Amino acid sequence: MGIHLVFDILAALSAIAMTAVVYRWRIKGTAFDPEAPITAGYLAALVLGAVIGGYGFGTVSLWQSGIPGLGRSILGALAGAILAVEVYKRLSGIDRSTGLIFVAPFAVSVAVGRIGCLLSGLDDNTYGIATGAAWGWDFGDGIPRHPVQLYESLVMAAFLAYALWALARRQPFFMRNGFYLVVAFYAGQRFVWEFLKPYATVIGPLNIFHLLCLAILAYGILMITKGERRHERALA
Repeated sequence: MGIHLVFDILAALSAIAMTAVVYRWRIKGTAFDPEAPITAGYLAALVLGAVIGGYGFGTVSLWQSGIPGLGRSILGALAGAILAVEVYKRLSGIDRSTGLIFVAPFAVSVAVGRIGCLLSGLDDNTYGIATGAAWGWDFGDGIPRHPVQLYESLVMAAFLAYALWALARRQPFFMRNGFYLVVAFYAGQRFVWEFLKPYATVIGPLNIFHLLCLAILAYGILMITKGERRHERALA
């Protein structure tokens, strides 16, 4: 538990630092500055949604696998935050993306935080299934397993590098759709890794996180499509 807490703190500090740097460096004062829409109510919705989604989906997944206790899930937290913020935006009349500021911080928090999951052993319940691959990781029971946490960390670190490159150039498509890109990318890569985990399935070979990934992926694609159509109409 100690090592996980250390990396949770490092992930949070990394996300806070990244938020400050990215905002001042490439977002402040631009058309994508979220300062006005991100009110106390917005942040309350985001945090509440993340807590309910994170602990809700994490706990359900453990129970389905016959493991008692309270679970946490990054994917569940993301889904809960998205739903809560979208409801808040609809009620507040906000009709534009406000998530660009969260893209790099989310990517870095996953890249750092998943290392804590990796080093926490079997107790973390995020390990992969057994493998004969040379890079199999012994989580403490003598069985080499897929280090799915490391896979996720490396992939999100790669996305972070892309995001910083796009922000440095203020790449138009990324500036308009960065948040939807990161959530769709995260859901897509997570969908793949879920096949390498021993979680209980709910539909065929799919577990509850597979279904959540598909929902978030569909959300990301839908929002990008809607946003680009709106952009094209504005240019016409």
